[in-house]
Amino acid sequence: MSEWTPTACILCECNCGLEVQLGGLDNRHLVKLRGDKAHPGSRGYACEKPHRLDHYQHNSDRLTRPLRRRADGTFEEIDWDTAIREVAARLAAVRDTHGGDAIFYYGGGGQGNHLPGAYATATRRVLNSRYRSSALAQEKTGEFWVSDRMMGSASRADFEHCDVAMFLGKNPWHSHSIPRARVTLKDIAADPARTLIVVDPRRSETAEMADIHLAVKPGTDAWLLAAILAILVEDDLIDHAFLAAHVAAGELDTVLGALRGISIADCCARTGLEEALVRKAAHAMGKARALATMEDLGVQMNHGSTLVSYLHRLLILLTGSLGKPGTHFVPTTLVDIANGASGKQSPVAGARIVGGLVPCNVIAEEILTDHPKRYRAMLVESANPAHSLADSKRMREALGALDTLVVIDVAMSETARLAHYVLPASSQFEKAEATFFNFDFPHNVFHLRRRLMTPADGPLPEAEIHARLCEALGAVTEADYAPLRAAAAQSRTAYLQTLAMRVMPDPRLSGVAPVLLYRTLPLPDELREGAVVLGLALKAAMGHGPALARAGFTGSPLEAGNALFEAILGSPSGVVFAVDEWGDVLRRLKTADRKLHLALPDLLDELARTLASAESPRDPAWPFVLTAGERRSFTANTVIRDPAWRKKDAAGALRIHPEDAAALGVADGEALRLVTRRGAIVVPIEIGGGMPRGFISLPNGLGVTYEDGTVGVAANELTASEDRDPFVGTPWHKPVPARLARVQA
Repeated sequence: MSEWTPTACILCECNCGLEVQLGGLDNRHLVKLRGDKAHPGSRGYACEKPHRLDHYQHNSDRLTRPLRRRADGTFEEIDWDTAIREVAARLAAVRDTHGGDAIFYYGGGGQGNHLPGAYATATRRVLNSRYRSSALAQEKTGEFWVSDRMMGSASRADFEHCDVAMFLGKNPWHSHSIPRARVTLKDIAADPARTLIVVDPRRSETAEMADIHLAVKPGTDAWLLAAILAILVEDDLIDHAFLAAHVAAGELDTVLGALRGISIADCCARTGLEEALVRKAAHAMGKARALATMEDLGVQMNHGSTLVSYLHRLLILLTGSLGKPGTHFVPTTLVDIANGASGKQSPVAGARIVGGLVPCNVIAEEILTDHPKRYRAMLVESANPAHSLADSKRMREALGALDTLVVIDVAMSETARLAHYVLPASSQFEKAEATFFNFDFPHNVFHLRRRLMTPADGPLPEAEIHARLCEALGAVTEADYAPLRAAAAQSRTAYLQTLAMRVMPDPRLSGVAPVLLYRTLPLPDELREGAVVLGLALKAAMGHGPALARAGFTGSPLEAGNALFEAILGSPSGVVFAVDEWGDVLRRLKTADRKLHLALPDLLDELARTLASAESPRDPAWPFVLTAGERRSFTANTVIRDPAWRKKDAAGALRIHPEDAAALGVADGEALRLVTRRGAIVVPIEIGGGMPRGFISLPNGLGVTYEDGTVGVAANELTASEDRDPFVGTPWHKPVPARLARVQA
């Protein structure tokens, strides 16, 4: 076996640092893995999931050659020159006939490979492709949109130093999203001076640790937050000094007036919670020295999701929980993936675009139409919309209706099986790779992972694929490369000067800057795909000079950016690229007047409508509420397709309350028929799992076809694309009406 080598986990946004020992055939298997103590963010922490990452690197679905679909639907292998030439020609034909807006991009990298998204910007600009989406539009756009309007930026929370932590629709024991999640949760739970509050209908692993578990009725989170806010106002637990200093004139009175009119008793009754328990939680948060909170998919994929994000943000701001240790912060980032600005609409459905992302639930509508502005081609990269987006049957129909579908991926996914061309990508361990989920504070970390092994024969890194596509499209030539190569031969300073003077001021060249960097910047083979990071480092130095200087990167933007880039290249376990100060947070408000905006008229109107609405009786035809996509010990995204990686719950059981199982007359492990308005499947059950009565759940990340078989349920065979938030289109995957029946012998 090899020596221990640094890399990172690729299964969730935390991307914890790992050390790996390679072995097996040709020394290409990830034999042993452990947390990397030298990683400045995770500091040796790792959960159980990454220890079986070799199932990602070695699986029978691995793509090794470019594929072209035949007329009969089967695939034939083609060489790379043919693949690049034909893909470029077909996409150019769509652009030239219908305009670049007809070419839709979906993806941009999974949980650990974001560099492809950076290189794809060059291809998209050459094609004039304007519309795009990704998994973020399934989850976070409501929060992004609200945060942008209220603060001009998204924020994160400092759970390591808070005295009160509140998780809203989130189970970080399994879904993580905070540094060293399980260590942090244990520390909070074990400290009698700290309070852990969990809002979740299910008695989750995190709820088991909580001091206060608010087990709301599914889908009533807006009423709960309204009650908490009203209690804070009624009992004068808001931070008057903070609000007077930072809220736009007149807006506080508007919001307080709306909150004073709320019936706390009625809201609590709607949630099914005792008013005394809700008041206890509200007082804990209102009296906290430092309150840290986080919302996640339990509310972001549920009824009223954008309203809940608004009320959650009001809770943060009314308690003054921003800009001091243990509360919320705005980090220095290399790439602002949470830009919530909205001002555009999708061309057919007229759906609101947030952060540049078209809502996933309208993509099929944008294709299955005779509208002249419909999407006619798609470039899908490191993503699987045929499996991961709502209403899979309709999504497959939409993908099949495209003039051209090109998939760039490591494995033969469900989406790849529908493509006209499939371009095989190197795995995340066969190239340099990184993530832009850099949200730590005050010390923020970037980790450019070196490749662990030489690339497999056949696939190419996405950087190479995009470079070849841009070249085939005639957008970049040897004449464009020559000045940069000549400068690189002189010195890095000469290279940076040429980049600044020749490339960045030229709209044609700046649009393909990632490709220019990849082709001309001399780097070792194990770091080559990291060339695009030089541009990101320079941009960070221009926009965040003081934070970078505190991390040791000083001088002019060119000097600081280059120093940062060199540190990134020379730090195999990651580097602290920015050091923030809490006093900077409120100065980073990006609203036009640099003030907090609490009164959003459309969402205050939505609050009034919601509180005035009568509770809808459950349709007896659909007596259960299905959560389609629960995080468990061995679920993640579908980057690992081999079901053998899961040590627990291999079949992805449907969790159900004991009394519901008894009423149906079924035992643990027995199969039931699960039916929704979209489909039906047979699934084994697990009795218990903390489920409330009438509430059932399926895990995420299962139901992929592997070696001609399917293990577990593809949850989106059961969801409907029209079930979505009215503001930003995020899907309602958590409150899916369902029924259960015994399987007939």
